[in-house]
Amino acid sequence: MDGPGFTASLVAGGVAGVSVDLILFPLDTIKTRLQSPQGFNKAGGFRGIYAGVPSAAIGSFPNAAAFFITYEYVKWFLHTDSSSYLMPVKHMLAASAGEVVACLIRVPSEVVKQRAQVSASSRTFQIFSNILYHEGIQGLYRGYKSTVLREIPFSLVQFPLWESLKALWSWRQHHVVDSWQSAVCGAFAGGFAAAVTTPLDVAKTRIMLAKAGSSTASGNVLAALHGVWRTQGLSGLFAGVFPRMAAISLGGFIFLGAYEQTRSLLLELGREHP
Repeated sequence: MDGPGFTASLVAGGVAGVSVDLILFPLDTIKTRLQSPQGFNKAGGFRGIYAGVPSAAIGSFPNAAAFFITYEYVKWFLHTDSSSYLMPVKHMLAASAGEVVACLIRVPSEVVKQRAQVSASSRTFQIFSNILYHEGIQGLYRGYKSTVLREIPFSLVQFPLWESLKALWSWRQHHVVDSWQSAVCGAFAGGFAAAVTTPLDVAKTRIMLAKAGSSTASGNVLAALHGVWRTQGLSGLFAGVFPRMAAISLGGFIFLGAYEQTRSLLLELGREHP
């Protein structure tokens, strides 16, 4: 991938990530509290819904930038003809690689953010310091495997669906989709992917919020899912599904629309001022 394309992907991804994380933070807090072991009201209810926002603000730009740099690079590296039946596979591989890299930044930010969301009286830096003191760096990466196991299936659904919807819309109107059309496709793709991967999101939340040393904190996704199923059944596995779908549908609209718009503007500027 050329220099301008690399820079455009980095900046556009970061701008898109910050936009969506800050705009939709209250919905994410409500979703986390619905999924927490102590229940919605004890986790804080509707109080302090911006608890943990500093962690999200710090982590969102590098996290989203890392994802899109990797996504665009792998797409370029695995270049195939646009009519090839392998196109969805290329998008799946690119999205999976992007998630593995981005989670190296996302998980520590997510661990701190989620603990702040269910303990609104504690400051973000205090939570960060406590994790480092009691659990070390390993504590910041608790839930890395469960996050990757959530994000890869999510991306395997979202990104090929997003690319396919854009291609279909382009074919129907005989020209490349506009940024707002890409955003609409992103909203549909994100909402559908969010619904089908909610149980994995519940498992990830339980692992991140579990007490240090507990069996859940060990990071076994299947054990976490089984524990939720045993105590709360199907409704527990899909706890927070509607705010998650709402947040990710809106997030897909903002995130992918902002990404396309920012990237096209930067590439256009690059052509005008080489």
